[in-house]
Amino acid sequence: MTGNSFGQSFRITTAGESHGPANVVIIDGVPPGISLCVEDLLVDLNRRRPGQSHIVTQRDESDTPEILSGVFEGKTTGTSLAILIRNQDQRSKDYSDIQNIYRPGHADYSFDAKYGFRDYRGGGRSSARETTVRVAAGVVAKKILSQAFGGQVVGYVTQVGEVKASVPNPSEITLAQVETLPSGEPNIIRCPDLVAAAQMIELIESVRKDGDSIGGAAEIVASNIPAGLGEPVFDKVKADLAKALFSLPAVLGVEYGIGFGCVSMRGSQHNDHFVPETDPKRSGQTKITTDTNRHGGMLGGITTGLPIILRAAVKPTSSLPIEQPTVTKKGEPATIRTKGRHDPCLLPRFIPMAEAMVAIVLADHWLRWKGQRS
Repeated sequence: MTGNSFGQSFRITTAGESHGPANVVIIDGVPPGISLCVEDLLVDLNRRRPGQSHIVTQRDESDTPEILSGVFEGKTTGTSLAILIRNQDQRSKDYSDIQNIYRPGHADYSFDAKYGFRDYRGGGRSSARETTVRVAAGVVAKKILSQAFGGQVVGYVTQVGEVKASVPNPSEITLAQVETLPSGEPNIIRCPDLVAAAQMIELIESVRKDGDSIGGAAEIVASNIPAGLGEPVFDKVKADLAKALFSLPAVLGVEYGIGFGCVSMRGSQHNDHFVPETDPKRSGQTKITTDTNRHGGMLGGITTGLPIILRAAVKPTSSLPIEQPTVTKKGEPATIRTKGRHDPCLLPRFIPMAEAMVAIVLADHWLRWKGQRS
């Protein structure tokens, strides 16, 4: 099986399955001297962790990472960084009766078509459980961005079902707004629009009672990213970001900037006009920017210095306790009720996964740019 690695100068390779003993990531290209400990990794891993609220799966995993190599006395050494996260609460017996039946919406049939054999316990390699170690790698990537130029990546939920949030200024949304309500309680849906957030939670609770699930959308914003990252043809930043987000389970659509809103616009309406701006970081020197950001921070596949704004459409969870028609491996008609513990909506736990993949792409392109300039 190929396709387990991603990136060039900042390169991750993952291994593991949903119901195996553990998942692991090896990260190559990490600069030496970056402060890193288990507590750093736990910040985002806890945001992704199952069982964090009543609107996510109740699988009980601590997701405590183990740093196996690449860190000495609290700092990265510049050698390969290996991080392992053990599976502790897998219930493989919940899947024993589906080994010969295809679950609607899952990769069961396509895995059999490709390999002639599959790990039917929770989806095996195609399970979102694999993203634990991607989130850990994303923490490292975020540290690189922050130390290099103050870069940050923040994601949040913008839609669940028909409930849409109003977020007029995406680049001004902070992690605190995403994670915490004004009362100090956790923002379990991770939507900064508090009115919409309450409606989203109510909708998720409703569909869960019906034994169903619901889809939605997320927005991911990368701020303080310098102009000049990316390549003009096959390795466009937008292309790598799209691949990164599409590599996450359940993502069915990705857009950036004005996205599909461009289809009804004229060029005169769509173009962002270049203007001069005083740069406080460079003793008041003039820098070039644009008066609007319909281009989403990228032109010609290269960053412009404006916020990178991406959106991802996430499908409803495919595993449902209600009866659905399907077929057996022999093509015989059958019905299925999926056992196990599953998210009624994937969006709350999707946010740290999406942030991680965006950060990994940007860290990779930053290190590539540094290599080209050296």
